[in-house]
Amino acid sequence: MTNAIAQPVQVIRRPAECSATEGRWPLEAVEALFARPFNDLLFEAQRVHRDHFQPNEVQLSTLLSIKTGGCPEDCAYCPQSVHYDTGVEAGKLMDSAEVLAAVTAAREQGATRFCMGAAWRAPKDRDVEKVAELVRVVKEAGLEACCTLGMLSDGQAQTLKEAGLDYYNHNLDTAPEAYGRIISTRDYQDRLDTLERVRSAGMHVCSGGIVGMGESRRERAGLIAQLANMDPYPESVPINHLVQVEGTPLHGLEPLDPLEFVRTIAVARITMPTARVRLSAGRQQMSDAVQALCFMAGANSIFYGEKLLTTGNPDWERDQALFAKLGLQAG
Repeated sequence: MTNAIAQPVQVIRRPAECSATEGRWPLEAVEALFARPFNDLLFEAQRVHRDHFQPNEVQLSTLLSIKTGGCPEDCAYCPQSVHYDTGVEAGKLMDSAEVLAAVTAAREQGATRFCMGAAWRAPKDRDVEKVAELVRVVKEAGLEACCTLGMLSDGQAQTLKEAGLDYYNHNLDTAPEAYGRIISTRDYQDRLDTLERVRSAGMHVCSGGIVGMGESRRERAGLIAQLANMDPYPESVPINHLVQVEGTPLHGLEPLDPLEFVRTIAVARITMPTARVRLSAGRQQMSDAVQALCFMAGANSIFYGEKLLTTGNPDWERDQALFAKLGLQAG
């Protein structure tokens, strides 16, 4: 019997014909990544990952909802919207003592970044001043600080920067052409404008999206292309798997194939080599095996703790056990 000759794996490079500022990753090139054989795609993503990061280190971040519910936006995935009956009640902004207790617990469990989310469409100036005080609490505890508060004005972004905010999260959610199916109370340019204000104020950008919202693979590629072609691309890229919440319009959708989610992680890693690619919402529904594939594909950051804003998250003990099985460590 003749032994089969192993074929060399083609190394993926950024399209040579694209400049650094004009379409580093055309949509067609990102689609081509998604279409590659699974093993080849993961091999290349792991190679890129090892070029820029310690291969077995994962950043630990904690997310706290500091103001829950009552949001006037109609995001079809969100249980905090006033448009949907999901059982989430509107609450007031947390005070400094409550946040300090959560920050202290997160630090003791190994978190290096503390993220705070508030259900606003766009905060008022007085809201931003209060959040700035909470940012100072996080910084005094020695952690990186991140916020997601909705759309910001120039002055609000500067206020948060002066308070010490390291990252501002503002997800693009999906591809530009799919955006109108998910949200009608704002448009895509609103998202881009806030990200530009964050950059101009001197903060790092945390921006990603949600997959499994009924989008096509081309639309998933469109989301990644939009992120990868920012100049610069985000330092932190959360990839969320839709958590279907009863009462929201997206409840009842056919779940995304887990391997397609892993492909999305790999494509994000290849197109944004130095970004922290974070496994965010949806981890509670993922098996250990799927999470392991995501880490192999280049994910190197997770949210951990009891919940993400209003939805469940794997508990600390489960994450510790998974890290032990995979030989991963916090970094």
